[in-house]
Amino acid sequence: MDRIRTVRKAVIPVAGNGTRFLPATKAMPKEMLTIVDRPVVQYAVDEARQAGIEHIVFVTSRNKQAIEDHFDDAPELISSLSRSGKNAQISELESMLPTAGSVSFTRQQAPLGLGHAVWCARDLIGDEPFALLLPDMVSFGARGCMAGLMDLYQEVGGNVVGVEQCAPEDASKYGIVGKGGTVRHGFAVTEMVEKPAAGEAPSNYYLNGRYILQPEIFSILAHQQRGAGNEIQLTDGMLKLSANQPFHAHPYEGRTFDCGSKQGFIEANVAFALSRADIGDMVFESIREIVLSHESRIRAA
Repeated sequence: MDRIRTVRKAVIPVAGNGTRFLPATKAMPKEMLTIVDRPVVQYAVDEARQAGIEHIVFVTSRNKQAIEDHFDDAPELISSLSRSGKNAQISELESMLPTAGSVSFTRQQAPLGLGHAVWCARDLIGDEPFALLLPDMVSFGARGCMAGLMDLYQEVGGNVVGVEQCAPEDASKYGIVGKGGTVRHGFAVTEMVEKPAAGEAPSNYYLNGRYILQPEIFSILAHQQRGAGNEIQLTDGMLKLSANQPFHAHPYEGRTFDCGSKQGFIEANVAFALSRADIGDMVFESIREIVLSHESRIRAA
């Protein structure tokens, strides 16, 4: 086996318009919508750090300044908190602040798809394998999904994708991988199909927005023809890459919430709130009362 190169950098695409959350996203990036008290994008950054990532590359677009500000120092705020004796909040903010030079931002000037967004990061990644985290897909579990991908990557090298199982009848909604031989932390990928027709999916393992990719993907994406939605699709590029390089999949043992949808975003807020020691019990009682009241109204209707 060739030497397995260390994955030091991660790409986080944050260029989307968030139209499904209008009007909330009219003046605020969708990635800054909060799950309890942290913006969605913070969860992706925390997951990358937990997996050992040293440098994060954000692919942004116009009107995303709030994301850059979130990952910058805020001396006026710190000073105000200090005067009020709010040291716990200061410590939390400081723990979230990236070290100098460990974050970069580049622009995707036109909405040409995920594959194009990844390609926009090529000069900042260089000739290195890299992680890719889609911030809308939020991992919920004892351990972030990317840490598991790193374990598998250290075992097999090549390219690694995160997957979860869906109901077989729902496979047509997702990008699906075929399941090959098993290894310690996952299995070999035999094929990748984007939204297969009903009954034609090779498995019920769907791509959950976590990837480790080799840099050869950039030269493929540079010449990739537009696919579904008239956009440059990452899956199309990965299919071409898989002709020459192996792909393996890591089944995530937690749960991923699709916070690009309203239902997934609400579910994530409930799940994260219930898991909190400071508010979990109160939230549970509130939700229980709301559900009981809702059921009562349905029975009375």
